[in-house]
Amino acid sequence: MSIEAGSKLQGKVSGITNFGAFVDLPDGKTGLVHISEVADRYVKDIHDVLSVGDEVTVKVLQVAPDGKIGLSIRKAVDKPKVTSSSRGPRHGGGKRFTTRAPSFEDKISQYLKDSEDRLSTIKRQTESKRGGRGARRG
Repeated sequence: MSIEAGSKLQGKVSGITNFGAFVDLPDGKTGLVHISEVADRYVKDIHDVLSVGDEVTVKVLQVAPDGKIGLSIRKAVDKPKVTSSSRGPRHGGGKRFTTRAPSFEDKISQYLKDSEDRLSTIKRQTESKRGGRGARRG
């Protein structure tokens, strides 16, 4: 089986780094899935999505002249094309189940929570370096 750009292959995750995952392909070749090509959403820690030994379907993005193979997991998944006929009933003829994207308010509240956590961590670290507030000197 020839490995060429655009082909879809089955592979096994053989290693994980902070920038992506190495996938063993047929014919004893190994390719890299960059962290941005793992999922359709933002991935902060690749370990949340993949583990060594996982079987994955990948799409070959490129094969460099030096033999490096660029892969994508998110582009290997066929997404249904949205057309006017596939959008569902127009006149309330049934329920459609969709996953709700986070609203603006959800994103803001998450941002504020993360920000408060970061500020409290910074405050703790600086206070410990200064000896803390209210520390007695004798």
